[in-house]
Amino acid sequence: MRQLVLDLGHRPALGEADFLVAPCNQAAIQWLDRWPDWPAPALTLYGPAGCGKTHLARVFAARSRAPIIDAGRLATDVVPALLEEARACVVDDADRAGAEPLLHLFNLVAERRGAMLLTAREPPARWAGLLPDLRSRLAAAPAVAVAEPDDALLAALLVKLFADRQLAVRQEVVLFLVRQMERSFAAARRLVADLDAAGLREHRGITIPLARAVLSRG
Repeated sequence: MRQLVLDLGHRPALGEADFLVAPCNQAAIQWLDRWPDWPAPALTLYGPAGCGKTHLARVFAARSRAPIIDAGRLATDVVPALLEEARACVVDDADRAGAEPLLHLFNLVAERRGAMLLTAREPPARWAGLLPDLRSRLAAAPAVAVAEPDDALLAALLVKLFADRQLAVRQEVVLFLVRQMERSFAAARRLVADLDAAGLREHRGITIPLARAVLSRG
């Protein structure tokens, strides 16, 4: 009988020291290190799903004591309550936020001489439905791309994700995965989760044969 796998979750390391710095994210990290000396009230980090935007946003939120605001909850009448007394904030998936409440939040942060970190898939110039005032404000603010990983970063990310799950995986397995997998942060997270579950079900360590079998299902 195969072991029943319970999805109890795990605690990925999200501390600043744990973030992996590489050419694909170095510019974003340098901009965050410049806070609070940004040239505008806002900074946008944009890139594909799973590229590390949320991790960077959490680092910034911890450093600046900024609330993290989900775009789906952002409405004009609740902007003051969401921001409370903070002078900085983070808006995840800001390209999904309503144009009017996002402009209201931007103006309130600017009045407080604070900072707003936005994350999105695309740069603000490509966001649909922005009000002209907000579009001009975001056009004057920096927007920094976070790209997909290269081989070295992808390998380091896999090692970190396995370590987050307390899994020891040999180097040759990691190198095999880097050569064979879809090249994205999101794919790395899915693959590590699938390998963890498969190893538990089949009472096996994470080896190249197991990795090959899991990849073939994908």
